[in-house]
Amino acid sequence: MGKKGVLLVNLGTPDSPEVSDVKKYLDEFLMDERVIDVNAFSRTLLVKGVIVPFRSPKTAKLYKEIWDENGSPLLYYSKIQAALLQEELGDDYHVELAMRYQTPSIASALENMKAGLVESIQVIPMFPQYASASTGSVIQKVMEIVGKWQTIPPVSFVNSFHDNELMIGAFADNARKYHPETYDQILFSFHGLPERQLKKCDHSGQHCLKADNCCNTLTDVNKFCYSAQCHDTARLIAERLNIPADQYSVCFQSRLGKDPWVQPYTSEVLKELAAKGKKKLLVFCPAFVADCLETLYEVTVEYGEDFKKLGGEEVQLVSSLNEHPQWIAALVKMVKDQHSV
Repeated sequence: MGKKGVLLVNLGTPDSPEVSDVKKYLDEFLMDERVIDVNAFSRTLLVKGVIVPFRSPKTAKLYKEIWDENGSPLLYYSKIQAALLQEELGDDYHVELAMRYQTPSIASALENMKAGLVESIQVIPMFPQYASASTGSVIQKVMEIVGKWQTIPPVSFVNSFHDNELMIGAFADNARKYHPETYDQILFSFHGLPERQLKKCDHSGQHCLKADNCCNTLTDVNKFCYSAQCHDTARLIAERLNIPADQYSVCFQSRLGKDPWVQPYTSEVLKELAAKGKKKLLVFCPAFVADCLETLYEVTVEYGEDFKKLGGEEVQLVSSLNEHPQWIAALVKMVKDQHSV
């Protein structure tokens, strides 16, 4: 029997923090029709005419702030995760790592699997909560590539794992070293999305953004909603740590453009908490399984500085999952559960 293939796919990172490489990364990322979901002509004008030329130098400076002797933190931790998963799964499995944008590419990882004569391919997009712009894009890309093969092996996908008990446990374990009970408020800051993308995932057409708290509880109607899954992840981590509902907030960061995005915005929540006299904040970023620009710079540096200007004292980031043993165990269980079906 051949080996079982496992493909881990994270979002991506520039090959270096130089402006030229950041341009290449942003161009590929933002030209994805699932990321900026407008018509091709408008997307091309916006991305190639406005965002990439003006944003690349600024973004390159930010990447230089987090780049270290290991290179990109996202790629560094992703490689460790793939290696540890391979070690745990053993010789019956062939684990590959890919990035949706830039290197290592999904196409090259799949070619390695084909050359390795795998008997099946399981794809795990490394995004706990489903979004068309992340998980959906990975699934579409894999299907486009494998769909052109003459012989297509069995291919399966992990759609989301926002409520995975081992993952929840790993986030909670990372938080305990900071003693959450000593902070004035706990923030669960997730990556943002345009509201229109949430509405597109509402197959009923009757639920999304029809009420102020439509995402607060996961139901059959909103089970594929990114925001609803985010709220569920936050609730489960808070319950694991015995954090009362009034002591934590769910918010969304990384807004781009002027269209309304999922709310509340993290930047606005910081203002509200500072106005209430809150001084110390502990921040989770459970949309990310590895530390990256959004955690190491946006939260730690930008939000930390902003909160102090508002009168606060401390913004402490809870480390991402990185190489946490419980997170590796969660990946192993995802793989084994799929192959036991």
